[in-house]
Amino acid sequence: MSDFHEIRFPTDIARGARGGPERLTQIVALASGREVRNSRWAHSRRRYDAGLGIRSLDALAEVVAFFEERRGRLYGFRWRDGLDWKSCPPSQGPTATDLAIGTGDGLTASFQLCKHYGTGLATYRRPIRKPVPGEVMVAVDGTAVDPAHVTCDATNGLVTFAAGHAPAPGAVVTAGFLFDVPVRFDIDAIEIDLSAFEAGEIPRIPVVEILS
Repeated sequence: MSDFHEIRFPTDIARGARGGPERLTQIVALASGREVRNSRWAHSRRRYDAGLGIRSLDALAEVVAFFEERRGRLYGFRWRDGLDWKSCPPSQGPTATDLAIGTGDGLTASFQLCKHYGTGLATYRRPIRKPVPGEVMVAVDGTAVDPAHVTCDATNGLVTFAAGHAPAPGAVVTAGFLFDVPVRFDIDAIEIDLSAFEAGEIPRIPVVEILS
């Protein structure tokens, strides 16, 4: 996407931010007292406050420079969610068999990276659009695929097998990876009061996930 910069927000600052996923649920109360609930979004959307990660004037200046380079809300960028940035639990390292991303049919050569949440009937499947370049491993039926036979587009998370190497019918395609969240600033102005900052007041710098 031309309005997206493939650069990550300073990780050390993002680590101190606050935020997480949100959903939009419509609830209608019926005359009987019962209610009907409907999810308005197919996918959750993440929001963060980058201001909480700023602990020094140098860090504040770094964020202002990053904000100016992105032209406020104009250009998107990568964000490292300190809790959710791997295909595996935070304490572990990813492996090629972490998550199923599709089933072969002998013809399909491209599969979208995704992450699964939950283990029951309502498991949520989240598309992963911004994998970390060079940090994607792929396996077919539990056997790691030679990197020469598969590629992953780091700009959209699409895994593509080379000609003649499409997974066989019924073969389970799995992947392990590191990833970022595509986000943008949710403000066009940063208000800074240096005297208040030095007294412990943190500027609010909201960041919101870009859904596609």
